[in-house]
Amino acid sequence: MNEGWDPDSSENWYHLWHDNDTLHHLSTDINITYVNYYLHQPQVATIFIISYFLIFVLCMVGNTMVCLIVIRNRHMHTVTNLFIFNLAVSDLLVGIFCMPITLLDNIIAGWPFGNSMCKISGLIQGISVSASVFTLVAIAVDRFRCVVYPFKPKFTLKVAFVIIVIIWVLAITIMAPSAIMLHVQEEKYYRVRLSSQNKTIPVYWCHEDWPNQGMRKFYTTVLFATIYLAPLSLIVVMYGRIGMVLLNTALPLPGKQSQEQLHMVSKKKQKVIKMLLTVALLFILSWLPLWTLMMLSDYADLSPEALRVINIYIYPFAHWLAFCNSSINPIIYGFFNENFRSGFQDAFQIQLCQKGAKPTEAYALRCQNNVAIHTSEQLTQEPAFQNQHGENLLCGESAENL
Repeated sequence: MNEGWDPDSSENWYHLWHDNDTLHHLSTDINITYVNYYLHQPQVATIFIISYFLIFVLCMVGNTMVCLIVIRNRHMHTVTNLFIFNLAVSDLLVGIFCMPITLLDNIIAGWPFGNSMCKISGLIQGISVSASVFTLVAIAVDRFRCVVYPFKPKFTLKVAFVIIVIIWVLAITIMAPSAIMLHVQEEKYYRVRLSSQNKTIPVYWCHEDWPNQGMRKFYTTVLFATIYLAPLSLIVVMYGRIGMVLLNTALPLPGKQSQEQLHMVSKKKQKVIKMLLTVALLFILSWLPLWTLMMLSDYADLSPEALRVINIYIYPFAHWLAFCNSSINPIIYGFFNENFRSGFQDAFQIQLCQKGAKPTEAYALRCQNNVAIHTSEQLTQEPAFQNQHGENLLCGESAENL
């Protein structure tokens, strides 16, 4: 599953050349078809480059900030934040290894790297995306146990580390067959025509060389079930159950708290439910188009015109949309979380202060921000949500961490 889990994505341009010779100005000499090095017109390629560059920058900046905030702040060393840190690391790998290579594969003909890079890039891409998805499930399980079963033993940091190790081992195991089958082969009936010079070069492509089509279909189906369908089902069910529990929680009696505190609790409940719905919906929408195309590529008998449209425009968009999930995760799990928001503001304000203020003033500002973060933690921990039996639903962490 190279190039962001698009099976044999380097083969996509085979159908482009074969099915629409006018678009790419093909010319056939005996049994050899000559193709241009760039698959698209400059305007289309520019749109691809800008779109991928934007999500790449967002992915790099957002996930790097999340990692730094968790590492630098001792009070952020919680189970939930450890999972969020692992999610940020896997999303960084998606940005580094998936986005640039997939973009390159969508705008030029063939595979420009060697056989080793074909295997390594395909393996790392698959592992990083798998680890990102499995970490989303781990976060959902942690929050589910915390809210729905508040009296059960909570995950400790040691257990969280073990879960993270299992996530990466499972991701490596699932993607190992793809790396084994990935090979670079020369296309015998196509050559790339260089526009600046009057010569041609051979075409190489990185693809999964399965013994038969049935094995390839089976592997694609297994990946679809384990990396999309099963995680999606678990996330939807668990977050749906969490939302129902939060909706059914009983607010404390008015005599025990002021109206302001009751209003604060109600707003937190609404915010948590909105966040859970956002996580589930964005996960569904981000990956559904790409997985649909992958299944269609293996199982559907598409017409040449349909293949042309899919490979030229829909596949690049589907990849871009899937990678967007890695870019928006810091926004969902970061900016929705009051501790992360305070960390972002702290880093930004200190950076501005250090440019124009004296060192003592910068230190005073850091202290002031740290006090604000500590105060916000106390506010988010009290009052806690309670169900009909008076059980605390926050697991000792703020509602923002859900």
